[in-house]
Amino acid sequence: MENFETIAIRTQMERSQYLEHSTPLYLTSSYIFEDAEDMRASFSEEKERNIYSRFTNPNTSEFVDKIAKMEGAESGYAFATGMSAVFSTLAALLDSGDHIISARAVFGSTHSLFTKFFPKWNISHSYFNVNEVDKIEELIKPETKIIFAETPTNPGVDIIDLEYLGKIAKKHDLLLIIDNCFATPYLQTPIKFGADLVIHSATKLIDGQGRVLGGVTVGKADLVREIYLFSRNTGPALSPFNAWVLSKSLETLPVRLDRHCENALKVAEFLEKEPNTENVKYPFLKSHPHYEIAKKQMKQGGSIISFEIKGGIEAGREFIDAVKLCSRSANLGDTRSIVTHPASTTHSKLSEEARQEAGITDGLVRISVGLEHVEDIIADLKQALG
Repeated sequence: MENFETIAIRTQMERSQYLEHSTPLYLTSSYIFEDAEDMRASFSEEKERNIYSRFTNPNTSEFVDKIAKMEGAESGYAFATGMSAVFSTLAALLDSGDHIISARAVFGSTHSLFTKFFPKWNISHSYFNVNEVDKIEELIKPETKIIFAETPTNPGVDIIDLEYLGKIAKKHDLLLIIDNCFATPYLQTPIKFGADLVIHSATKLIDGQGRVLGGVTVGKADLVREIYLFSRNTGPALSPFNAWVLSKSLETLPVRLDRHCENALKVAEFLEKEPNTENVKYPFLKSHPHYEIAKKQMKQGGSIISFEIKGGIEAGREFIDAVKLCSRSANLGDTRSIVTHPASTTHSKLSEEARQEAGITDGLVRISVGLEHVEDIIADLKQALG
């Protein structure tokens, strides 16, 4: 199996004695052993088998296997949330005194890890501007270990050149870790460009219907081994039920993403023509400052659009209040279109200076374009902007 759609549908665990067609749920916390020798060999890892669902479970293993095949990765581990994937991945690989280089435009909770929590363990960071990636090498120190980035970025939908990051990481013997949440493995595979590890918040487009939380990290087997050992002792494992939901969701990921991207491009083209909007950003709009990079590394543009409403924070709040069809929510990647105003909500605790440095202006709005009929989405945005 080489084609994405077939991998998404046909990657399944072995059938049980009941010969079921669809993967069953394995809602069990633990597993039994044949005898004392079986138990000894299993715990000493001479055997590869399920011991405890905090370590592995048939449902989580199936989900991880699918993502690993989709990303071209050697191995992986699944987590309860996207942020537990980010934290556990970094915590497993970093030591006290290490240094991270990251794009300044990162998810708010990831920013909090870098600024509030990692300093407690003497782990430092330096940020680079997404429009100045050529200055990354100036930030490298002897203690630098990881380059971390999201692309497309949240919430500004900027694009970072993965090929360039891969070359810098290889040149300086650094680990490159990419948060691929906005693109999913259907639209972008960072390992092809030199990433060592790829992280997803499966809560978003992988689930696609706003039902469950989940996260996953895939990549080089030796690195995943370290993440696994850290995680089996600290306990951020994905539940079997959520893994089952997410694995089933992957079966429809390609067809869902095709429609998300088709709708999003039409919405972005509409927003560009609206008199009350400016700086509309969508990766496959030719006006996007990194359009050529997006075309190089992405199959399509994704489901997220950012734009500015003329009039600042108050205009942004008025727009959010005026939508009727679109949902007001902090989530994204849902079948239902969602709007957020980061300056007054998700990023309101940042200082004005920090928001501006991250590209979050007072009037910035992020839209996660859903699967409703595109004419209905546009009609709602048009009346709200009016």
